[in-house]
Amino acid sequence: MKRRSALLLFFLATATALWSQDHCVWSKGGIIRKDTTQKCITLVFTAADHADGAHDILRTLRRERVKAGFFLTGKFLELYPHVVSRLVKAGHYVGSHSYGHLLYSPWDNPDSTTVSHAQFCEDIRRSYALLAPYGITLQNAPVFLPPYEHYNSTISQWAHEMGLQVICFTPGSTSNADYTTPDMKNYRSSQTILESILKLEEREGLNGHIMLFHLGTVDARKDKFYHTHLRTLIRTLKKRGYRFEW
Repeated sequence: MKRRSALLLFFLATATALWSQDHCVWSKGGIIRKDTTQKCITLVFTAADHADGAHDILRTLRRERVKAGFFLTGKFLELYPHVVSRLVKAGHYVGSHSYGHLLYSPWDNPDSTTVSHAQFCEDIRRSYALLAPYGITLQNAPVFLPPYEHYNSTISQWAHEMGLQVICFTPGSTSNADYTTPDMKNYRSSQTILESILKLEEREGLNGHIMLFHLGTVDARKDKFYHTHLRTLIRTLKKRGYRFEW
């Protein structure tokens, strides 16, 4: 048990250091793209209350020898402790997606906040309290992906004061549309998402891209990217010279 804990701490410390490298792209105090000089892609998965993709995602990542980051809400941590244990055991980065999946600022006025400083801090503390049994703390897992992938400079500053570094996905690939359903205006099928990512790579490359998917989606989405296209994406991009690292 001590050896496993030591290995976890080593991995988390090493993984966190990768986010302090040069050539990152920043937005509102958060990192939205890693080293743009390297043919390297980072996969991140967020989860609030669905976990139906966990088995296939973990299997694909294991077979392709890829490590990823998983950002989980408090509800997810309470509902799926067995999934969290599998993620940690597999050596993936597990971090906070907040406790209550709060919307930090209005969509139409993103520079203002809908939560107070005290509410933000309490929510983060509750999140890490649930992560603590897995050996995950603010100190050894300080990379934070905000709920709804929505934040502003104030949120980044509050996070920084707590020792957290905000990250978010790199815009442009549409990977984060894997949760959409046919009744939505922004619906994208899995095949469309795959083609969009590969066309973007052909146009301008994906160096340093932070590519976000979801660990689970609602039943209304029958076309699950992680069931059908994730492995194809990873293999295709590897053939094009990219490596995947957390």
